[in-house]
Amino acid sequence: MTCIDVTEVYFRAKIIQESRKLIKMRISIIGCKGIPAALSLGGGIETHVEELATRLVGRGHKVTVYVRPYANPRRLKFYKGVRLITLPTIRSKNLDTITHTLLSSVHVLFRRADIVHYHGVGPSTLSWIPRFFKPRAKVVVTFHSRDRFHEKWGWFAKMYLALGEWTSVVFPDATIAVSHSIQILCRSKFKRFAWYIPNGVDIPSADVGHEDLKLFGLEPNKYFFTLCRFIPHKAIDDAIRAFRLVETDMKLAIVGFSAKNRKEQDYEEYIRKLAHGDPRIVFTGKQTGETLKQLTANAYALIHASRSEGLAFSILETMSYGRLVVMSDIPENLELIDHSGVAYKVGDIGALRDTLQWLVNDPKIVRERGQRAREVAMRLYSWNSVVNRTEALYYSLIHTK
Repeated sequence: MTCIDVTEVYFRAKIIQESRKLIKMRISIIGCKGIPAALSLGGGIETHVEELATRLVGRGHKVTVYVRPYANPRRLKFYKGVRLITLPTIRSKNLDTITHTLLSSVHVLFRRADIVHYHGVGPSTLSWIPRFFKPRAKVVVTFHSRDRFHEKWGWFAKMYLALGEWTSVVFPDATIAVSHSIQILCRSKFKRFAWYIPNGVDIPSADVGHEDLKLFGLEPNKYFFTLCRFIPHKAIDDAIRAFRLVETDMKLAIVGFSAKNRKEQDYEEYIRKLAHGDPRIVFTGKQTGETLKQLTANAYALIHASRSEGLAFSILETMSYGRLVVMSDIPENLELIDHSGVAYKVGDIGALRDTLQWLVNDPKIVRERGQRAREVAMRLYSWNSVVNRTEALYYSLIHTK
């Protein structure tokens, strides 16, 4: 732990201790599709917001999350104590997020709020609205990932998201980075400080069973799996290509789905064609709840081949179940594992194939590193720690009024 990290931890601890006597905060959250994440067709940001918002409500704060109509089909007004405000959006790949963020940013000006918290670099481009027109509120942006490197975006969207990286650290009162890699980027490229607060994970405490595996023809500890939306930068095709070259009777479960846009649906068609002819490869579709828990808890290992990430929830969740993760060696992945997983050179199909074959032949190291992964998740990535740090940051901003 560096001197800066020690100072940060001490500072946050003091703020939490001194702020318990304060009145509870009013917090508005902008930028996610909606909560609960399982119903919103969302990903990591939606999971992060759901866990953060519901836990902050449990601590007595009043939390509002702005959601999109398709992510709240039942038009719920509250979810686990969190107020949901549903505003319109133009549902297209390029306009969905920005139109909803614009309406939410204007709407929040007319509501009481101590904190306005934006999630994502795209939404951050409009964080100047409450910063300028609602000066009594403090504005926070969470920098989740470098979205401009995601392959689904065209050149204009990539330019806009590059602007969003800059606005993430320039417009708000404070910036949160979910990984040390992003924190370092903010300092080196933009000369701005970002608070490091990672994503979190619940640590399961009981055996979740394995009955649902039968639905997909799977057996405990006899399959690898991938877990993500079907987006090109997740590189599921790399996992399939490498696995097809591995000599094993184990299976590969592809867990996930494509959203209702042409690029993701084309990618799903592409990876299904790659898998065609290999009966060991199974597509489970989108899974949530107990079925997803069983798929994760009983896997031999996760294959996470992504070419671009922020801080992957699928890796954290897999680690929490004591399962080994095989991952591409991008910095955002490497900082998670603390020698508990196995990394290979991103995009190198041969290296991934060799890694998988090695692990098939050495179940002992799979078990040992899986157990270490669970210990790392428990020590560094509990949701209680994430909420403590976020709450402390909020209070520190209010103290500067």
